[in-house]
Amino acid sequence: MGKATKSTKKFVSSGKLKKTIETRKKQQQVRKKYQSRRGAKNGGKPTPASAASDESEDEQDVPKSSKARSKKGMSVDDVLGAAFIDDSEDENDQEEEEDPDEDAEEDSEADDFDDNASFGSVDELEEEGQNHLLELSKLAEKDPEFFKYLQENDKELLDFDPNNEQGLEDDSIVEDEDVEMTEKSPTLTIQILRKWQKAILEQRSLRALRKLLVAFRSAAHMNEDGQNVAWTIDSSSVYNKLITTALRYTPVVLEHHIPYKKLPDGKFKPPTQTAKFKTLQKMTLSYFHNVIHILSQLTDNELLQLAVTESAKIIPYIISSRKAVKLYLKKCLELWSSANDSIRIASFVAIRKLASTADQSILDHVLKGTYLTLVRSSKSTTPYTLPSINLMKNSASEVFCLDPAMAYQHAFGYIRQLAIHLRNSMKVKSKEAYKQVYNWQFIHSLDFWSLVLARACDAKAESENGIPSELKPLVYPLVQVSLGAIKLISNSRSYPFHLHVVRSLLHLTRHTQIYIPIAPCLLPILTSTLSSTSRPKSSTLKPLDLDVQIRTPQQYLKTRIYAEGLVEEVTYLLAEWLATEAVHGSIAFPEIVVPISIVLKKAIKTAKSHGSSKDSTSIKMLVERTEDSVRWAEQKRKEVKLAPSMTSAVEGWERELKTKIDEAPLGKYVKVQRKAREKQRKLMQKAREGEGEILEQE
Repeated sequence: MGKATKSTKKFVSSGKLKKTIETRKKQQQVRKKYQSRRGAKNGGKPTPASAASDESEDEQDVPKSSKARSKKGMSVDDVLGAAFIDDSEDENDQEEEEDPDEDAEEDSEADDFDDNASFGSVDELEEEGQNHLLELSKLAEKDPEFFKYLQENDKELLDFDPNNEQGLEDDSIVEDEDVEMTEKSPTLTIQILRKWQKAILEQRSLRALRKLLVAFRSAAHMNEDGQNVAWTIDSSSVYNKLITTALRYTPVVLEHHIPYKKLPDGKFKPPTQTAKFKTLQKMTLSYFHNVIHILSQLTDNELLQLAVTESAKIIPYIISSRKAVKLYLKKCLELWSSANDSIRIASFVAIRKLASTADQSILDHVLKGTYLTLVRSSKSTTPYTLPSINLMKNSASEVFCLDPAMAYQHAFGYIRQLAIHLRNSMKVKSKEAYKQVYNWQFIHSLDFWSLVLARACDAKAESENGIPSELKPLVYPLVQVSLGAIKLISNSRSYPFHLHVVRSLLHLTRHTQIYIPIAPCLLPILTSTLSSTSRPKSSTLKPLDLDVQIRTPQQYLKTRIYAEGLVEEVTYLLAEWLATEAVHGSIAFPEIVVPISIVLKKAIKTAKSHGSSKDSTSIKMLVERTEDSVRWAEQKRKEVKLAPSMTSAVEGWERELKTKIDEAPLGKYVKVQRKAREKQRKLMQKAREGEGEILEQE
């Protein structure tokens, strides 16, 4: 045998020689077991891969002396030369080349496994006698939330005796619970659960985790027919303790043994395909499927929220299983659209974690599922469901801003679909055709895409980044669809629908600082309401909540209460639009408001002739604040000398002016109006919840 190389000597001196030999022996044993199973499935016939390997072994021209020397009678020089390692590497490489379909079959069968059998190989990874006292001392710094939970619920686990060598095998029941099922399953007690907790906390024990997850599976399928469970749980406290322990401890152990990589952009990559990860993958998938199963059974909101929150931490370890991802996404979307607010938020965090993967196909499923769930949930809107729908729209818009390129494809298709509905309604002009546009789903879809584009194309964020958003080209088609929807029907019963669209456009122009002509949509509502041929009739009806209406009820038409509500809302929205940076921050603001002021002054005369002093007062106040702002802007323009050809100088002047809009008279007026409306909204909310029966100013 030749002289050992320097790299070989370094490898031998590093102490990894024995570990490498043991690893290769284990790999050979696993391969033999796998080939024997495949042979059994084929009726005892050798598989093509094993036959090829046998033929290749027969064809190898290796002297018997070298084979004998590789098995026994090795000298010190032979061991130090490590030539047998090279031989084993060649054999392994050859076997892998001869069985190219092995990985494909494993992927196809990734979700078809026996829960109990999937835990069996974990014991091979257990590190005997290893203590993690140092990590335990740093637990408060690494995971303060988990450490706080231990202090509140399992403080005795933090005070374990490091010299206590008593193993988990003291209890014969614990030893065999996942190997053979007896006729009557043993009963799980707090003492057994404590032992598992200690081992996991002290040593990050995979063996204890395996036992814990077997018990967790028993809890998930406890009351189901035809299920053989390893444990019987006859106490609700033990059940809750088991569920809580499995949910909280599993992410900690997995992150310790197979950590995953977090990217700078907030995304993550799954753990590398090491031998330990492959061994733990089936156990993790089995646990994750049990979590998905138990999410449909839990009724306690706190426990359900904990299950969603902790299961999200397992996502990096199951991301390679498309079946598990789809099932989990479906369940999270269901909770996100139907549960209470705390569980909705926890479900959204889990959905966002799924969207943060580097896998584009998973992100595609998340975006599509999120939008379709939102549209289905917004079919009916009431004062009680509107806050939940707004929560869904705001959270979903955040997911769509994670990857602008992928979001563009979805946004383009769905906005185009809205445009097709609008075009069909314009062509057919029938009652059924109008219903395709005049419905809550259309309104919420327009509002949702306004939120997405406002968040993605925010002017301040773009100025900081120096790069326009990839979604910015979609602003124009969305505005065109919105304006077209307003023009579809212009009678008084459709005014609430118009105001919904105007609010969406107002939010969009406020963030993108793009000029959108909203005044031509608001002024006709104001003039037609005040210039009615007949005086508004008195009514005892309560004020109409325009936020939850898209079509005015028949009994409100031509009533004073409806007219006053419209005038108040239109006046406020018009003031909001005039105070935006795209309008008030323009150098042409004094000229823009000239036609608007003329129409408003005519509306004041009309309101006085109809005896509506309240309407005329609100409109007059808006006109006065607008004229004050015109004088304020003209004074700013006198301070500089600009010409139409000096485009860059004009843009610089406008940027400086936009930072001072809050100091303008109109900006101060709008700020006061916002506070008053917010206070009124809170009073209305309290009245709906029964906290107060009388709405009055505090």
